[in-house]
Amino acid sequence: MQILTEIEQRVVSALQVDGRAGSGRIAEVLDLSPRTVTRVIARLRADGRLKVVCVPDPAHGLRGAMLLRVKILRGRTSAIADALARRDDVLFVDVLAGGEEISAVALGGLDGRLVHDALPSTTAVTELRAHSILRVFSDATQWRTGLLTGAELAALTPPPPGADVPLDDLDRRILDQLAADARLGPAELAVEAPESTVRRRLDRLARAGRIRSYSNIDVRALGLDVDANVWMTVPPGRLDEVGRALAKHPMVHGTLATTGVTNLMAAVWCRDLGGLYRFVTSLDVPSAEVTVVAKAVKRAGRPGSQKI
Repeated sequence: MQILTEIEQRVVSALQVDGRAGSGRIAEVLDLSPRTVTRVIARLRADGRLKVVCVPDPAHGLRGAMLLRVKILRGRTSAIADALARRDDVLFVDVLAGGEEISAVALGGLDGRLVHDALPSTTAVTELRAHSILRVFSDATQWRTGLLTGAELAALTPPPPGADVPLDDLDRRILDQLAADARLGPAELAVEAPESTVRRRLDRLARAGRIRSYSNIDVRALGLDVDANVWMTVPPGRLDEVGRALAKHPMVHGTLATTGVTNLMAAVWCRDLGGLYRFVTSLDVPSAEVTVVAKAVKRAGRPGSQKI
């Protein structure tokens, strides 16, 4: 994987802060030319290394979100992972190293019976653990590369959201399209409404915090070669403290409190296994299981998830 140039990494870092920021705005803040920014974004999106989408805000509720761990017979993992990834109610799908386990995040109270009913060749599923997500301390939208200055971050950060708004059919059609491409403008959104109306709706949804962008970059292009999940058992009295602390860690791109024996999960990006070792040995928890992600099958794919 070719490492991004410094300019490319800084542009991606700006999009992490606001995935809908215009090229002119990013250029002004980063002291680049608008033409350079436009070219970088177009190139990274064209070759598939960057995808900017909208994702649901946990503050609006996640409709009974579940963290799934599915063990699969050897040789059947791809079929099961792809079937999970095709579901609208599944946001993330990872195949773990070894190829015999899948980790996934699903909405809507998906349980073991529904998984078996929905997937092909379900005799290949040898074990399913479904944990309810009790709290989201941080998710991938909040992870930053650390390449921008405090002033640059402040200049690009959208204003805090105001009061939530009820969604009607037009709002949902807009959000469904932004779920696939968060950088679509009013003229590009095919929602059968006048452009002026769409523009007003976009402004309204943005003010309410309903347009929450996620810039999905192949982190190997940032020099981060190891993607891992750390499944921890934390005393209940320390769960909030440890979860909040991990959410601020620069290597962590997701922290979830869940039901089950392992009640806290942190998703971590590291430069190498040595970095993962240093992260794990820094943890002050009674026990932790570490799994390395071999393949990210689906990240932040979210058709229909604004119906919450």
